[in-house]
Amino acid sequence: MKSSGLLSILTFSEKRKELLFLLLEEPRSLSEIKNYFGVSSPEISPRIKEMEEANLICKGDKRYHITSIGKIAAKYLQPLLDYLNIIEKHEDFWKEHTLQDIPEKLLERLSDLNNCELIEDSTEHIYESHKEFTDNISKSTVVKGLSSIFIPTYPPFFEKLAINNVPTSLILTEPVFEKVKNEHTEQIQTYLDAESTSLYVLDDAKLAFVVTDYFFSLSLYFENGRFDPHKDLLGFDESALDWGDGLFNYYKNKSREIKSL
Repeated sequence: MKSSGLLSILTFSEKRKELLFLLLEEPRSLSEIKNYFGVSSPEISPRIKEMEEANLICKGDKRYHITSIGKIAAKYLQPLLDYLNIIEKHEDFWKEHTLQDIPEKLLERLSDLNNCELIEDSTEHIYESHKEFTDNISKSTVVKGLSSIFIPTYPPFFEKLAINNVPTSLILTEPVFEKVKNEHTEQIQTYLDAESTSLYVLDDAKLAFVVTDYFFSLSLYFENGRFDPHKDLLGFDESALDWGDGLFNYYKNKSREIKSL
């Protein structure tokens, strides 16, 4: 379908989009607009005229203003641009992995992860990535997460958190819980006995993540069902932590709590 009208004006020109958000901040004179874009009048004037004709901006007091229609367009356009940005920024990550176990409400808020970075490790650097993970947790005062894979170093690590009274809430998938219960009985019992810990068990999930008051880390599975141990989405800003909290609460509500073995 051929695009026309407002959709065409706002999606087919970076300058028109930038101009809309520029005038959303405050009115600007033609001279200020030219200086902002670093262009001459012949280059920017056609863009301005198109936006005036579409009732997105108007001129008054020798300055250009955003109209009420322009403000509404900007309000709804920005979330779309933010969403597309996170998709394009880590396009291969989203394309290669299954997203089936991320709830729809959080998929709709994927733009909250815009400031996250993709951390990639080769097999020979797995130890370094684990060190980075433990270093980040050492800077945290609250730890929550879901593990759908078994990592031998984690039972003693989380036992240590429990002994140090770090508030910790873990969700394990059923196979991981059974393995930990059978092979690390004393450590999991120490964890359960601590006052600051909680443990939940979930049937299955094709993802793993940790969210603390300091960082959020997300690992996903490939479409073929294999876990990807080499790529993690890592974020430290408030929106990423809030997104991670939402993911934890979603799975906590689907899990059963374990109070004793």
